[in-house]
Amino acid sequence: MSLPNEPNALIHCTSPYLLQHAYNPVHWLPWTNDSLHKAKEENKLIIVSIGYSTCHWCHVMEHESFEDEEIATVMNKNYVSIKVDREERPDIDKIYMDAVQLMTGRGGWPLNCILLPDGRPIYGGTYFQKEQWRNILLHIANLYRTDPEKCYSYATELTEGINKMESFRKDATVSTLSPIDWQQLFLNWSVNFDTEDGGNNRSPKFPMPSNYDWMLDFFLLHKHAYAGEHLQLTLNKMLHGGIYDQLGGGFCRYSTDMQWKVPHFEKMLYDNAQLLSLYSKAYAVFKNENYKEIANGILKFLQAELKSESGLFYSALDADTEGVEGKFYTWTVEELQQLLEEQEYMIAKEYFHFDKKGYWEDEVYIPLRNENPEPIYQKYQLTKEEFYSSITNIKSKLLAQRNKRVNPSLDNKQIACWNGLLLKGFSDAYQATQDATFLEEATKLADSIINHLIHDNKVIHSIVSTSENNQTASHNEGFLDDYASIIEGLIAVYQITFNEQYLLLAKQLCETAIHNFSTEGSPIFYYSSNTAEKLIKRSMELQDNVIPSSNAMMAMNLYLLSRYFDESNYLKRAQQMLALVQKEINNTIPWYSKWAQVALLMENSKEELVVSGPSANEWIHQIQKNYRPNLIFSVAHQDANLPLNKNRFSVDKTIAYHCIDNACSLPITNFKALSTLFN
Repeated sequence: MSLPNEPNALIHCTSPYLLQHAYNPVHWLPWTNDSLHKAKEENKLIIVSIGYSTCHWCHVMEHESFEDEEIATVMNKNYVSIKVDREERPDIDKIYMDAVQLMTGRGGWPLNCILLPDGRPIYGGTYFQKEQWRNILLHIANLYRTDPEKCYSYATELTEGINKMESFRKDATVSTLSPIDWQQLFLNWSVNFDTEDGGNNRSPKFPMPSNYDWMLDFFLLHKHAYAGEHLQLTLNKMLHGGIYDQLGGGFCRYSTDMQWKVPHFEKMLYDNAQLLSLYSKAYAVFKNENYKEIANGILKFLQAELKSESGLFYSALDADTEGVEGKFYTWTVEELQQLLEEQEYMIAKEYFHFDKKGYWEDEVYIPLRNENPEPIYQKYQLTKEEFYSSITNIKSKLLAQRNKRVNPSLDNKQIACWNGLLLKGFSDAYQATQDATFLEEATKLADSIINHLIHDNKVIHSIVSTSENNQTASHNEGFLDDYASIIEGLIAVYQITFNEQYLLLAKQLCETAIHNFSTEGSPIFYYSSNTAEKLIKRSMELQDNVIPSSNAMMAMNLYLLSRYFDESNYLKRAQQMLALVQKEINNTIPWYSKWAQVALLMENSKEELVVSGPSANEWIHQIQKNYRPNLIFSVAHQDANLPLNKNRFSVDKTIAYHCIDNACSLPITNFKALSTLFN
């Protein structure tokens, strides 16, 4: 079926996801006041269809239904149809995701919700097959014509249910965090571990970096061996699996199986940003060279595939090419034999598992990585160095050929939250590896965020590169996760550059967030600003997902900034926020692991290292090679504004001040003496 020549209203949008639907026969509109007014004026129900550009099942439903003339006729006659990019308008997505989860018990994308003209939902779900979708559309349109009161009654009931999901957070009076039994909490969680392949004992398998961030801190602070073992098992299995791009670097969205073998091939900035941080910190703790290699692989992928001319990083690469999922990343035996010499092919077959283990479907293979390569190079009578030189050559040949293929489509939105996550990732990677490339990338990204995404101490949610290589700012102020992750990133980049301007800006943005996102009568923050468009509900984000809860990130920021600036109100608010979710931390830690990480840090000793003098940065960078969760760093300059640095400036001599729980040892003037404290 050929597409119509005339585009719909989405042709004027900048979102790659909306533009994908610009030639559908459905009369799509973007989410605007005019679109909503049209529904009221014509007394039509609204279809709000939400997805994102790299969503595989969004593509499937578009092809089956939204490109179909018959389905389009039904939609155009009976509904005002609105397309929403969930990454551009996560506030809209959160409301209707809550509604669908209340109605069906599950959610996901594509998210399709049918609304009254006033925006209240009456029906929803995720992916629908063509005939199923057609029948639903006709049934609900007929119901609205013949019994509108029934629709309005259900909408009232459902909207009340959505609002009740978070109402207790506003009325809660608990303000004190009780002691947490961390050992029991971990034991309860560990029942669901996959002890063979890492992660949780279910499929599909998502990396969930915040889970393992907490696990790493728990391992270090409570000396819990099993936590360290399961963390390493998970990281090792992931890096050897198909979820990691063994040729080009970077992680895919998730694995469809238990073994991390067959990924959903889309690559997201937020996954790779957080996994860069996680693998780097794990390298600092366990000194596993594979973890450092993965950090470098993520870096190369980001530089080659997602870095924009603005210095910010793009959002994602699609899973599909030429309509086929994973086509860009998979191989046939014939391709491999044509590209490689005979011995190279035999080595590649074993090392990358182009065999039964790596077989996917339709005669194609996914590159995996052999966990025990030593027998391979012994078999071919190669030294270890010769073997890995051969692997490098094989990868170069395969990458050169892969780069001739049609590339996955790029979502060129540059989202504040995701770039903030990457800023922290680069900073953590520099601390762990002391590789100057990470320092350079971190400082460049910090400055790009400041130049493009922060105006008048407010965060802009995203910008989009247009075909003219200009940038178009989104019309809405950033959401809470945009503020939270950028603040966290600025705190992290301060700890590798010791440029106080980054930390001062973090505090300024925190004050903006407190002013614009606070909830009356509760320490919890709203997800959208009080200056944002008024929707049927103002959401609060409490649960972690693949990206941690924005409220949990804010609690962490308040805690860290309270230590740098001696702000007792920040600490008090963070404690109150934690107290309100303590029940959930205890009962469902996988969905509250960022909260648990903050709580874990708060109850343990608070450690500070302030150094001043000619070798201050060098001393601190040496100490940073060993990750300690609750240790913060600072350098006292002559014009120090931080309370932490007051009266600690030294001109000629390098002096270190080490404090634990506000009790400081004598100044240390010898690096060897200092280093013994951190071994």
